[in-house]
Amino acid sequence: MNKKLIALAVAGATVAPMAMAQTANPVTLYGRVYLTLESVEAKGSAPVSRRSRMQDQASLLGVRGTEDLGGGLKAFFQLETAFAPDQAPGTNGGFAGRNSGVGLQGGWGSFLMGRWDMPFKTTTIAIDPYGDLTIGGITTANNDQANFDRRDPNVVQYWSPNFGGLAFRVAAQTNETKTADRNPRNLGASLTFTRGPVYLVAAFEQHRDTPVGGAEEEGVALGGSFRAGPLKFGLLAERFEKSGRKDRKSWLANVVWTLGNHQFIYQYQQSKDGGLDAAVTQPDCKVHQPGYQYNFSRRTFFLAQYATVDNNDAATCGTNIIAHTAGADPRGFSVGLRHVF
Repeated sequence: MNKKLIALAVAGATVAPMAMAQTANPVTLYGRVYLTLESVEAKGSAPVSRRSRMQDQASLLGVRGTEDLGGGLKAFFQLETAFAPDQAPGTNGGFAGRNSGVGLQGGWGSFLMGRWDMPFKTTTIAIDPYGDLTIGGITTANNDQANFDRRDPNVVQYWSPNFGGLAFRVAAQTNETKTADRNPRNLGASLTFTRGPVYLVAAFEQHRDTPVGGAEEEGVALGGSFRAGPLKFGLLAERFEKSGRKDRKSWLANVVWTLGNHQFIYQYQQSKDGGLDAAVTQPDCKVHQPGYQYNFSRRTFFLAQYATVDNNDAATCGTNIIAHTAGADPRGFSVGLRHVF
């Protein structure tokens, strides 16, 4: 009996500190379920027949937590996994395939290692009222049609503290895929100013020795948003330089009108150039994306939107709407429901 009591006492002494640690440094489970029903097609010189589909909009499940290390220093981690609730079992991506990493944070800022959105993506999609998702998202014609909308693996990032509204981020990818004749890696940085109704951003990203042809790519972005009463305006301009190609220029503008739980949204995007230096015709596209959102609560909303793209014979904008070849004009209608927890 004494041996049993001693064993129970030891077990209790071990469990109690663990329970206290969990209480002092909680781990949070969170997630998002977001699906849309869509009818999409492509008109123009290379049409694609209309089809209906159910589309996952980056549904996710994550866990994050912190530990107070004392002296104002904390350790933090996050493991975030994508899942597609509209797909059959076994078709989802691998575990922790989204923003996942470990780091330290203090009064000096935050340092992390892992897989994470690059600063260019993080700061530019903040101007997109559709949040980088759906057929109305920023990658229809901007962010180099998602080529500069990256979540890089093997990355280290530093996030500064807020200096009176100013903050910056820098990121660098390790070159572990280096070979005798190639040294691919990505670099990025952003500077933001946030105060009251104003948000301003400048972002830069460089892709060195890319896997396709060993090309060098650089992108810069300038933009921001401003809220005036029930109206919020957004504007973003971007430029991309690539080896052997004309500089690609793209921009977007949007407005969101909020009336109670109702939001009326309109986004316009345009992109031109970016083709091979020797090409006779350079790509040119124009995009219209009106939408309506009803916010049931802070966690749940309904979204309806329409998107239409006008491509010239060399442009391929709108691959996020439907896969197509140059010269086709994608368009589609979408309704969806999102819930976060």
